[in-house]
Amino acid sequence: QELETCRQHGLVLGIYSREKENDVPQFTSAGENFDKLVSGKLREILNISGPPLKAGKTRTFYGLHEEQDFSSVVVVGLGKKGAGVDDQENWHEGKENIRVAVAAGCRQVQDLEISSVEVDPCGDAQAAAEGAVLGLYEYDNLKQKKKVAISAKLHGSGDLEAWQRGVLFASGQNLARQLMESPANEMTPTKFAEIIEKNLKSASSKTEVHIRPKSWIEEQEMGSFLSVAKGSDEPPVFLEIHYRGSPNASDAPLVFVGKGITFDSGGISIKPSANMDLMRADMGGAATICSAIVSAAKLSLPINLIG
Repeated sequence: QELETCRQHGLVLGIYSREKENDVPQFTSAGENFDKLVSGKLREILNISGPPLKAGKTRTFYGLHEEQDFSSVVVVGLGKKGAGVDDQENWHEGKENIRVAVAAGCRQVQDLEISSVEVDPCGDAQAAAEGAVLGLYEYDNLKQKKKVAISAKLHGSGDLEAWQRGVLFASGQNLARQLMESPANEMTPTKFAEIIEKNLKSASSKTEVHIRPKSWIEEQEMGSFLSVAKGSDEPPVFLEIHYRGSPNASDAPLVFVGKGITFDSGGISIKPSANMDLMRADMGGAATICSAIVSAAKLSLPINLIG
């Protein structure tokens, strides 16, 4: 029973790339602390296990801790420590390196069928949380054999608030991924609207959901909308969602519009048949804005939104 218990914990730790050719790769603070805990064994076996880890690469070690707090330790490459904003790509390279590395490490733990993992904040707990939650997501709703469900939590007493914010950000992205990955016979317009209504109402009491039926669409004389809907036996739905987070009710809302065609049957005749299945994601615009508003409601942002 004790052996089974210790198998249930993994640890992901970060290490930076060398700044110069002869430099020694530097662990994160959490990595350094763990290495001291095991009397330098982590660095010792890392040095003899292969070349220095590049950004996004992983290496897994077993039985390092005498008390067996962690059955496996995954060291992940974070790239250069000083990586910042890339002006050409308009993104923060350092934060993205953390996301990619942590995601790879968490997937490695999941492949070992370990049910929980503690994650090194790697200098940015929010980015680490985003990497963990995004990396562990997989659409397997329709699979009989599913991967081991794994819970990720922050290692140490770091910035828990930033970690939880990252979890919310990534969960919002995963909601959009779930909506887009679901096959069209499952993700009908009605089902899409019901999922968003459930998620939005559970996120905040400051929300409204209007699921407009076909009769309402006809009353509004939305002919183009109805013409597209004729390509399916499923009834059309016009979804309207509100989040009123601003303390001033009179503040003008930000309005987002997203296309929500759950299967683009109209374009099949002019598209190669090999890409037909990809049309299930033609509601990506609607999935993205709805998930963003759900996330805004969970974060209690002081803003009014309409989607």
